[in-house]
Amino acid sequence: MEQERDRRIGVVVVAAGRGERAGGTVDGPKQYRQIGGHAVLWHTIKAFLDWPHTGPIIVVIHPDDEDLYRLMAAQLPGSHDIAVTFGAPTRQLSVLQGLRSLAGKGVSHVLIQDGVRPFIDRALLDRVRDGFMTGHSALLPALPVTDTIKRFSSDGRVVTTVPRDDLCAAQTPQAFKYEAIFRAHEAAATSGLNGFTDDASIAEWAGIPVQVIEGSADNVKLTTRKDIAMADEKLGGSLPDVRTGNGYDVHQLIPGDGVTLCGIFIPHDQKLMGHSDADVALHALTDALLATCGAGDIGDHFPPSDPQWKGAPSRIFLEHAAKIIRQNGGTIMNVDVSLIAEAPKVGPHREAMRQKLSDILGISLERCSVKATTNEKIGFVGRREGIAAIATASVVFRRAS
Repeated sequence: MEQERDRRIGVVVVAAGRGERAGGTVDGPKQYRQIGGHAVLWHTIKAFLDWPHTGPIIVVIHPDDEDLYRLMAAQLPGSHDIAVTFGAPTRQLSVLQGLRSLAGKGVSHVLIQDGVRPFIDRALLDRVRDGFMTGHSALLPALPVTDTIKRFSSDGRVVTTVPRDDLCAAQTPQAFKYEAIFRAHEAAATSGLNGFTDDASIAEWAGIPVQVIEGSADNVKLTTRKDIAMADEKLGGSLPDVRTGNGYDVHQLIPGDGVTLCGIFIPHDQKLMGHSDADVALHALTDALLATCGAGDIGDHFPPSDPQWKGAPSRIFLEHAAKIIRQNGGTIMNVDVSLIAEAPKVGPHREAMRQKLSDILGISLERCSVKATTNEKIGFVGRREGIAAIATASVVFRRAS
């Protein structure tokens, strides 16, 4: 029986506001601002998706925000019964639209939630459900008022101090028996009453007894730019998105007239065998850069079976990887290449190699490192049968805004 009741707890998330106090006309609606790498509204909805007793969800959005909502919703995990409806000029009428959209979905109770309260915790939701189970028709999460409250006049002078013993600060989700709050909202709209600031006020007006339950100190409403910045910091969103990629490549040495390493040709009595110019250093570095944004490896983008890459200069591959990084919002901070070879000597060409990397990647010389070592005559490198390269790249990605 409990499972049947659980499935009948619907949710209306109100997210149709413009949020001018948070700079809505400049920065976009606050419910779509990024905190912790996702939109505020994403965090709000996900809290209900993570609660096992959530039934159908109605999200009330502004007609102008369809694209923003679609982008946000695409990042929500799993599948759930989530529907969208358009809001109205006031929050009160927007809630009514959400309640109307729940009609016919078989819900017995409804939770009405501000879209910009992203820090609802499961314990609060469980307290709401417990209140339903004990037969309450309306539940208001709230916290006692701890600040001293003053009433003041139009000219800014204090008139009196308001006793706070029986005062509380209301939160959402406010929870109701569905039919009762739906009828109350419809009656208020029919009567032309539009001054209600929350749904509990409408319940009080309609004579529905409202029970106060313990709220949550973390369940804050994000109202201003500062609120959003603090929420982002709380979720770790202020930390830079720094990623490191590694690459390794090896090519066989055969008789020839020289090798190309880091884009620099070095005369030698051997050459590297490969489909392109076999620049083992740039191949390894290309893989390292692609790794920072999960873009596969060099073979995915330039398959050796494709004849167009036969003898191609490997700088093409590195430039392509750098382009992918930038298209994904990344900035290359540092690259480091270690060459492992008995010969030829890399030292005399190191600065030219660094400069070549700087030119190809468009980063400063100080961010390009090239090192070389021998393999102490051990293994295939020691026997001068091949050259190996290990590369590391550090990239910072900007967060979506």
